[in-house]
Amino acid sequence: MPAFVESHVRTVRVNRPQVARLVSAILSTVNEPSSDISLTFVGDRRMRRLNRQYRRKDRTTDVLAFAMREAETPPASHRVSRSLGDVVIAVPTAVRQARRGNRPFEEEVACLLIHGILHLCGYDHERSKSEALRMSRRERMVLKKLGKIPSLIR
Repeated sequence: MPAFVESHVRTVRVNRPQVARLVSAILSTVNEPSSDISLTFVGDRRMRRLNRQYRRKDRTTDVLAFAMREAETPPASHRVSRSLGDVVIAVPTAVRQARRGNRPFEEEVACLLIHGILHLCGYDHERSKSEALRMSRRERMVLKKLGKIPSLIR
């Protein structure tokens, strides 16, 4: 199973099987088809706490990624863990951003998930402008390859 999905949000019921399929498709697109991730949906308060604790930023954010391995890794046959790491998405923030961007919630979540998974794969837009451009191009390419995003809520 490529994704362990849990939700701590009562306002939106996440369709876990659909989300797991989306994760699997993204992992395949970024050449990590045999890797796993843990995906957690949270509210803004919990996200703010995580952002403060791990990034020293006292505000909510849309997505956080916690990598289990470094970008430079040995061949897959030598890896101890198949886990890329954890991705956390703040649902209320995603809802607001989807409205502001005039796009479906599912597309917003897909973009945040792609962003988080790319971080797990070693991309870091905060490193430099060229890395930010590289990551942005990769995000758009992955989203385009995914095509239509199915409903992720029940």
